[in-house]
Parts: sequence; structure tokens; C-alpha cells
Amino acid sequence: MVIGLIGSGHIGGTIAKLALGAGHSVVVSNSRGPETLSELVAQLGPGARAATAAEAAAAGDIVVVTIPFGRYREVPVEPLAGKIVIDTNNYYHERDGRFPDIDSGETSDSETLAAHLPTSRVVKAFNSIHYAQLGDQGVPSGTEDRRALPIAGDDADAKKAVTDLIDSFGFDVVDAGPLAEGRRFQRDKPAYGPRFTVETLKDALAQG
Repeated sequence: MVIGLIGSGHIGGTIAKLALGAGHSVVVSNSRGPETLSELVAQLGPGARAATAAEAAAAGDIVVVTIPFGRYREVPVEPLAGKIVIDTNNYYHERDGRFPDIDSGETSDSETLAAHLPTSRVVKAFNSIHYAQLGDQGVPSGTEDRRALPIAGDDADAKKAVTDLIDSFGFDVVDAGPLAEGRRFQRDKPAYGPRFTVETLKDALAQG
């Protein structure tokens, strides 16, 4: 597949490297323009290229949104129509400013992105693991005590595609349910941060 990345910071760069290692190609982008990503593309090697956010969105079979949540309105809408979009974001009011609907519990960060992308299939993933651990803790399927990551989303086929991608990166997956249940592994929740296996992650999600 082609994995498009809107945002190429620590998480984006790590996902790009893992995707290349799993046999995919990647199109990376940021808010400053493709010319600023030449060093990253050189580090990633063959199979990687830089583009604008709109071009990365259009090129990707799966597109990863990995920018600060407060800038979610910058994510291009039309090129992502019908596509699987992985949302790695976390809402940090100290950085993003206050979103009253999120603070009140009326909605969540991923649901807010999904409302911005009404024709996309949004899956929340990768937000609960540090990028360095994402990069070095993956192990083959079937390995004892393999680390598990949570996902949430409203489209079963999209979640299956994201589950397969995460498995290829070296992690088991626990489906937390609809996108609204992504709040169970947001910041400050029991499932956010620590290393879990499938069973211990299920327990942590239940506490959220």
C-alpha cells in the first residue's frame, strides 16, 4: 500500500519507517512544505517521498493524521473522501487551547476530526504509545507477551485494515469499539501510556 502521512514529526517519522519495513511506500508531508523534508526522506530511503499535505492525502491508501490536535482544521477534506484515516492525535489543552465540547465530554478529539472529515473512515490508533517504543518494541506475531495497542472506529473494514497494519508493525490490537470509545485510551486514562498485553489492555480499557 501507499501510506500517506499528514505530519512528519516523531510519530509520523516512526510510522513511515515501520511502513517501509513492512513493504509499503510512504508519502510524507508537513505544514512547511516538501522541501523541508529532504533529510527525513533521505533517512527513510527508497520508497519514501515528500509532498504537500493534500498530495499525501490523495496518494495514500491509508492516511495517517499526526499533527497537533489544535490544527485539525488544516487537514484537507476532499482528498480524503472515502479513505481510511488513522488519527494519532491527543488533545492537550495546554498546547491546543480549550475545546469546550471535549472538556465537557460531549465529544472527543477523534470524533471532532471525524466531523471535519465526514466522508472519511477515521480510526483512532497510535496515540497511546511513545514514538520510541513504537519504533523498537514491535515483535513477530505469536511472540509471548507481545505488546498490544488499542484502536477505536465506526467502520469494521477500516478497523480490520488498521489492525493488519499494526500487526505488521509488530503489535497485537485490542478493538475498544466505536470511535467514541477512543476516549478510553486518551490522556490520563489507565490505558494511555503503559505497556500492555491483550488481556491487561482489555482490563485497562474497562477501567477507562
